[in-house]
Amino acid sequence: MTPNRMTLNRGVRRFTSAVAGALLAGLALGAAPAHGAERAADLPDFDFSACPSVDELPPDADPGTWRCEVMHATGRLRMGAVDEPLTEPMEIAFAEGRVEGEFRQVFGGMAAAPIQVARTPFTLTPQYGGYSDFLSDDTRRGEFDITFAIGWVHGLPALPSSGCSVGDHEDAVHLVLKDTDPTRVISQDPLVAAFGAQDVEFAAPGTSGCGPLKRVLDRVLGLPSAAGTNAFDMDVMVAIRPYE
Repeated sequence: MTPNRMTLNRGVRRFTSAVAGALLAGLALGAAPAHGAERAADLPDFDFSACPSVDELPPDADPGTWRCEVMHATGRLRMGAVDEPLTEPMEIAFAEGRVEGEFRQVFGGMAAAPIQVARTPFTLTPQYGGYSDFLSDDTRRGEFDITFAIGWVHGLPALPSSGCSVGDHEDAVHLVLKDTDPTRVISQDPLVAAFGAQDVEFAAPGTSGCGPLKRVLDRVLGLPSAAGTNAFDMDVMVAIRPYE
């Protein structure tokens, strides 16, 4: 994963857990794990190397109360003229815990494989868009900004602009994720939970940083694309590891 660390604090918002708030509370109450939760043999390898270090946690954070979460997400992206499965997992790492009684989060990093756009020579690689807030409540799983780096399929020359992408940090795809499947524990050792989430209401901006190819790329990819015409569906597994 390429690290892109930041302590989250938009306004003075309180932060709570995307997964552990419900998951760990349930475990504390003695909730039974899902069928097969004792077996970890079929789990993917979760890479904790992108977790923020203890030194990158907020001032006054007690590492003993903090944990790192590593998410693997597959699913499907429908955006403009793009309708492709995400067969290789996006990996997202972040830390969360409490500072003076409030939940806080620090983003660690994100990695994803290129998505081949059918009937075109282009690929889209999901990248962190500069903002995340995994506040979970009755209406949402959390929020996440994402951009998509545009590339050629393997073997073709590179695009003229290395910064060519769908959206940028000033105008990213802003996802507000809502649950489609409830959180369930699928492993106790390591602690891993699974859930489903989606956003079917986001708008997608046009391409950015693509120079003279912008008009061609926007036309081929069907961008910009209005809210209500796109969908991002995700099947998520998340592994949780305490700092101490």
